[in-house]
Amino acid sequence: MARGRFISLEGGEGVGKSTQLAALAEALRGRGLTALVTREPGGSPGAEAIRRLLLEGEETRWNPRAEALLFAAARSDHVEKTIKPALEKGEWVLSDRFLDSSLAYQGEAGGLGIEAVRDLHRFGSLDFLPDRTLVLVLDESEGALRARARDGHLGDRIGSRPPSYHAAVEAGFRAMAEREGDRVKLVDASGSAATVTARLLYTLGDLIS
Repeated sequence: MARGRFISLEGGEGVGKSTQLAALAEALRGRGLTALVTREPGGSPGAEAIRRLLLEGEETRWNPRAEALLFAAARSDHVEKTIKPALEKGEWVLSDRFLDSSLAYQGEAGGLGIEAVRDLHRFGSLDFLPDRTLVLVLDESEGALRARARDGHLGDRIGSRPPSYHAAVEAGFRAMAEREGDRVKLVDASGSAATVTARLLYTLGDLIS
């Protein structure tokens, strides 16, 4: 049996990841593929327990290093318990966030440095990477408006951080796309949901065929 493919969907607040993840999974299933949808932090029982620690509580609950360690621990469990077993069964795994979120949020915006966060991933998950990372990008003001329309506010302790933090997150994603252009692809998230889904499928064309 051929190994499945692992695709992560990334982006800042309000770019439409959840909508596109569901639409992409449906499109792949329509092509006869088995698609498993998962998320980070979370995606396995242990990682879901850590998710609550990360996203609930006061902004000052964790310092940046503790936050990065928790994300790395959750990801290690997610990879071992959910992602790799599905890939071995030939399934496509679609994850709402993965390593590149930690690199952008904790590494770039959080000031820890991308390589320091990458080192945690090398230890916790043996540097396991997606076959393709799709980063949805949107004008910052439009993304914030979408997030507020969805949540009424920017929600959890990470999403509610100031605009300067989220601008640094997007800069981190763009830097990774520049460094790892074969794996990390920027995808325009403006326009209708169907148009964005078509752009994502086009970017995955070489893996689907």
